[in-house]
Amino acid sequence: MPKLLIVDDEPGILYSLSAALERDNTTVVTAQTARLGLAAVAKEKPDAVILDVRLPDMSGLDAFNSIRTMDPHLPVIIVTAHGDTDTAIEAMKRGAFEYLLKPIDLHQLDELVSKAFELRRMQATPTVFGESAGTEISDTDQIVGRCAAMQEVYKAIGKVASQDVTVLILGESGTGKELVARAVYQHSKRANKPFLAINCAAIPDALLESELFGHEKGAFTGADRQRVGKFEQAHGGTIFLDEIGDMSAPTQAKVLRLLQDQHFERVGGSATIKTDARIVAATNQNLIAMAASGKFRQDLLYRLNSFTIQIPPLRDRTGDIGPLVSYFLGTINRKLGKNVRGIDAVALAALENHRWPGNVRELQNAIRYSVVHTVGDVLTVDCLPAAMRGAPPARPTSALDVLALVAELLGSGSTDIHRQVTQVVERAVLSAVLEHAHGNQSQASELLGISRTTLRAKLQALGLSLERHIRPTCDSGT
Repeated sequence: MPKLLIVDDEPGILYSLSAALERDNTTVVTAQTARLGLAAVAKEKPDAVILDVRLPDMSGLDAFNSIRTMDPHLPVIIVTAHGDTDTAIEAMKRGAFEYLLKPIDLHQLDELVSKAFELRRMQATPTVFGESAGTEISDTDQIVGRCAAMQEVYKAIGKVASQDVTVLILGESGTGKELVARAVYQHSKRANKPFLAINCAAIPDALLESELFGHEKGAFTGADRQRVGKFEQAHGGTIFLDEIGDMSAPTQAKVLRLLQDQHFERVGGSATIKTDARIVAATNQNLIAMAASGKFRQDLLYRLNSFTIQIPPLRDRTGDIGPLVSYFLGTINRKLGKNVRGIDAVALAALENHRWPGNVRELQNAIRYSVVHTVGDVLTVDCLPAAMRGAPPARPTSALDVLALVAELLGSGSTDIHRQVTQVVERAVLSAVLEHAHGNQSQASELLGISRTTLRAKLQALGLSLERHIRPTCDSGT
């Protein structure tokens, strides 16, 4: 359960923030002075801190410096009045997570606290692999796998982690690229410095450049204050650029310059800012093909490609399903308060025969679903999701069917609902169109409005075969 420390000298603010942020899965601790706050950091070991700039016994910047000395990875959200923004910006340059202006927007603060907790988990939770993987260690995240392909991944991490070079991680969605990035960081010489993760596909193009490089006041509509970007915050540490293939051309150009010269300008600014941040990037796209078609900068690809780690898809990891199931059972049992001891042979065989288009993430969601639905202490084939039991998911025949599927996934605690629903709908659409076209890919792709290459990629990802859609040719003698 994550723990939040709030340091503010106003009892009313402490009460309102505690009431808004404390819940079943979050503990809130408060302090009214900087010294009491520092004592709470040492005693309570919080996962995030909300720190007021103006405190009766010490400035917020001095308190922040002390917190950084005590725990360099602890995310600190600075709260400031308009007159204190210079102090807050200085704290951001020194590694504060974010700052907010009073009066506080509770919705924005709640989102920031959630992000701070996630950052804390990524920075502070050890990522283990190799011989340690597969054992039940509750305070670690594990890269589980014993197959030859995963052994090559472990070797690659060991080779590159201590070398201060850019790393490019390649692999399909759900293969564990973030875990590999964290392992590279945690085994590097920068492990005691910040680790910041940015999903380039999740942030609109107009905001990504500002998120990475910061902006000056008045740089664009809504830029009512200076913002320090992630590259500045990650000085001395590591920044993980996930889904870098979705980055726009202007942002690609600025990242290239940063890799070449280790300096940049904030959006709307002219002052050159020096930084020393190691870049670890990841993508599920073919950057070579994108560069050839002009969608990704060739020179940036060369810079990113100093060292590449290729993560195999789950369907190619023979023998890893069993260890992964055991690991996920342990973690899910702890989270849900269940005591499922294992999985029977028939259910395990069903999982091993599945194609896993969603890779390890799909397997994790499948085990969570099965644990929720099982009535015993062993997983059987009956409690697996329909797609894993050998029966194809029911084709949605109306919007109500789709809503029913969403409701089922919500009830199972799934955190991958969009992909699962999209997968079911795409499977139904492609199957129906191929049936109509009798397996003719050209005709099917024309009807779908997509290229044959895209059609083939989708068929492969969904594990669909053309064979059952092809009309048999009649013998001329009959």
